[in-house]
Amino acid sequence: MTSLIASLGVGKGTWAYVGKLIDAEPWDRVFVVTDETGLSFRANKKLDFVVVRQEQFLAEMVETIKKQLDGKIADTEVALNFVSGTGKMHMAIVSALLKLGLAIRLVAMTPEGMKEI
Repeated sequence: MTSLIASLGVGKGTWAYVGKLIDAEPWDRVFVVTDETGLSFRANKKLDFVVVRQEQFLAEMVETIKKQLDGKIADTEVALNFVSGTGKMHMAIVSALLKLGLAIRLVAMTPEGMKEI
């Protein structure tokens, strides 16, 4: 399988969604990009938290994510989901992944399970 990167914000019901997505596949690694609030998130698999501060400027957030992911993903692509989180966080994640030279596959939960979209 590949690594999953999921953003985690404070949206109502999105934590359960992210938990289902994490459980849906045998991911190599699961990275959860969140702020301090999300550090209490728990799942049935080992999680690697990538912590950002919402008050960071976008360029700073990109560098924060990039530094925390650099050297931790063995593959050339990642599965990416950002149903949860803010647009600013989503932009920072995509930018950091591209700067790391990684391809992305957008994934989502459907009634039939996890699907690439």
